[in-house]
This record gives sequence, structure tokens and C-alpha cells, in this order.
Amino acid sequence: MLTIDWKPDKSSDIPIYAQIVAYIKGKIAGGDWPINSKLPTQRALAQAFDVNRSTVVTALEELKADGFIEATVGSGSVVSNNTWSLLTTVPPPNWLGYVEAGAHLPNSPTIQDINRYEPDPRYIRLGTGELSPSLIPVAEMEEVMASLQGKLTHLGYSEPKGLLPLREAISNHLRSRGIEASPASILVVSGALQALQLISIGILHRGSAILLEQPSYLFSLPLFQSSGMRLVGVPMDTEGISPQVLTRQKQAHNAALLYTISAFHNPTGISMSEIRREQVLAACERERLPVLEDDVYGELWLDEPGPLPLKARDQSGLVLYLGSLSKTLSPGLRIGWIVGPEPVIERLADVKMQTDYGASAISQWVATEWLTSDRYSRHLDRLRTALRHRRDRMCECLTRWFGDLADWRIPHGGFYIWLRLHQAVSMRKLFTEALAKGVLLNPGFVYDQTDSHHLRLSYVYAEEADMEKALFVIAQLLRSRG
Repeated sequence: MLTIDWKPDKSSDIPIYAQIVAYIKGKIAGGDWPINSKLPTQRALAQAFDVNRSTVVTALEELKADGFIEATVGSGSVVSNNTWSLLTTVPPPNWLGYVEAGAHLPNSPTIQDINRYEPDPRYIRLGTGELSPSLIPVAEMEEVMASLQGKLTHLGYSEPKGLLPLREAISNHLRSRGIEASPASILVVSGALQALQLISIGILHRGSAILLEQPSYLFSLPLFQSSGMRLVGVPMDTEGISPQVLTRQKQAHNAALLYTISAFHNPTGISMSEIRREQVLAACERERLPVLEDDVYGELWLDEPGPLPLKARDQSGLVLYLGSLSKTLSPGLRIGWIVGPEPVIERLADVKMQTDYGASAISQWVATEWLTSDRYSRHLDRLRTALRHRRDRMCECLTRWFGDLADWRIPHGGFYIWLRLHQAVSMRKLFTEALAKGVLLNPGFVYDQTDSHHLRLSYVYAEEADMEKALFVIAQLLRSRG
């Protein structure tokens, strides 16, 4: 999808349509919009340029007359094949062919839309899995950075596993999660997402089957599929993933790995119960099925601490454990970690060095300072209080406006409410209608392509007034369907 990063100057003496023509010609001439690129719709262009649709039509007609674009009924406008003959005698490479040949699969159109509109402040982000800027301790972060003066002993490339003082700090911190891990068994990564990528290319064979909860956040990413892996869903109930089906699916697909978000699952908010954790770990031990436990929400309990991670019960090195500061402190730090057997960590560290030569040294020093003081625990206490209030407020709004439209469970931690609509709807149509009203949704089919009943609602990003407004808008859209 082509990006519009400019608006015409309405105070200029140059007609607006002519400014648009010049902008699009510049994009084509500069190679940003290659041959055969499809232009956004007239409506989308009008919205992006903040002009009337008739102005866009005039500009497109001139571009067509000049041979820069071609228009086909029902297909929209594309950059024309003969455009480059107007600009140069040497045709450019077929960049769209390169794009389509790339090994990494693209995001789904809906995920691309979400990523495109999230930075736009005109939209209320009702599904975003990111802390609100008001919940990130910016002032204290500045204090931490100032306190590093004289402590930055090394700003070159880190050793392969990451800054040793940070790995020591993570090792100490993990004891509060019931996990004993030496610094040698910890790899610092640029967020849990990079950890997944390293695992997919570093220790798994192409064609391997990966078991995971269905629905799951991982279904929204083509990361594993781009590495040639197959994702196999396992159903959940209110206590977590089904151990019986897990066993059957492992045997049926000769699965190589179980990926699980054990605490405050994304998107359902379910936290695996104590007894279910024992059952799942026992099943994996019987089947010799390694576990990748994603625990990025585990510290975000709101009512009372939840069960210890699977990794805390692991006596045989079966579990790889993922943690991160992105959900609890700041996504901008890009600091996470993998814990596992040393040979695995050595292998993943080698792959990471080939990929980016280590996480940011400055971010690692900042994270070290947070984890070696009581700042982080105090911040978590404040954050839990704020998230508890936001969760309760969202539940009040849902009770007021969605009582006859949907049902939901009150999560005991994490970011999300998994709203189940009583009637199936066209989720893509609801997504588009909500967008037109200034609300950005995360529809359920993103996490399970067969889902036409769910919305992932997040109470952590939008401020309270915006959250209430957005929920009211969605309720009204649903009621208008009769």
C-alpha cells in the first residue's frame, strides 16, 4: 500500500489539484511509487490530502492525460508502464517483482491497515496492545538516564548474549518469578518478537509444526510461516489450552514446539490455572515436546498474583522462557530476554550477532539501572493500580452499552478484554465502518481467521474519555444492523 506523507498548502497560489499532481509525479520520478503500483482509492486520497474528492479526480485526470497513471474500471488507478519513458530512457528495475518474490510473507491487509492508522492521532485506538503514553514513566526515565553519567563503561558492541550487568540483573529479577537462571542461560533481545524470529530461524527445521492456543496473537503475524513453519491451533477453555487436544495434535502433526502465552493470554485475557499448568507441562514432558513460554504479561496481575510460570516448574530444561520490558515499562527501549539451556542460548546468540550485532547498548544500560534498583517494582505497583482502574471503567461501559449485544469475562491482568458478540457480523465491514467514525478496532479474525464474533478490546492505550466514546460508537454501529 502506497503511503501519503504530505498535504497540499491551501494558502499557496498554486491550485491544490496542481500541487497534488506535482506530489504524485515526484513520488513516481523518485522511484518511491514503482511501475504497476496501485494508487489508493479516490476517497482515500481525498482523506489523506484533506481535500474534496472532485479535486482528487481533477488531479488524477491530468496524471492520466500525461501518461503517468492508467485507470481501469473496477480496479482503480496504477502507475503506468509508459510513465518511465517520459522520465528516462533507461527503464528502472521491476521493484514490485522483487517485493512479491521476497521470502517474508506480508502482513494481512487488516494488520497493515492497523499499523498504518495507529500513528494517526485522529483515530481512537481501541485494540492497541501498547501502554498509553501517560502510563510510561517518562520523568523517571529521564532521571535514570541522567544517573548513568559516569557509569557507561562500554558503548561498543555488546558481547553476543548481551551486556553482562543486565543479564545479572535479569537473573536476579527472575527469582521473583520463581525462576533460577544464570546469566549464561540468558540472551538479551530487542523485544520478545525478535526472540520468536531468532527461534524460528535458529533452532527449528523448515516445515516444522508449532502448536499454539487458538485464537492467538501469533496467528496475526506471518513470522513463523515465513520461515516455513506450520501453525496448528489447539482450543482453549477458561483454564487455558486443552492438554488432551495438545497431546493429540502433537502426535498427529509430529509437532516440534508448543508456543503458549500462559498468563493473561493475548487476545483472550485467560490465565492458565495452576492445575492446568501442571497438566500441560506433564503432557509436554511425556511427549518430549519443547515449550516456548511467552510471559510478557505475567507481571501485570491486577487483583492478585497469578500462578508461577511454567519455567519455574521446569526440572528438565524443557521450557524456553520469554520476558520483556515492552509491556510493563516502555516499548521504545526494545529490551527483552530469552531463558533456556545454554547450548540453545549460545546458538540463538550467534544468530542474533549475524542479524544485528546486539541490542542497543544504551537501552541495555537503562534497563540495568531500572532492574537493579527498586524503581521497577515501584513502577509496577503504580501501573497495576492504573490498569485496574482502566479495566473496571471499560467493564462499566460494556455493562452499560453492550449488555444485550455481547458477553465477556473480566480479566485479572494483562491488557485485553475478549468481547464476544451474540450475533456474527462481517468483521471487515465493522472495521471499515468504525474507521470512518474515527475508531480503530482489532477484529477477532486477525487472531483466528474463522472468527466473526469477537473483538479484542484494550484498556491500556486510549484515555478514559476516548475509550468511552469509542465503545459507544461501536455499540451504535452494532445496533444499527438491527
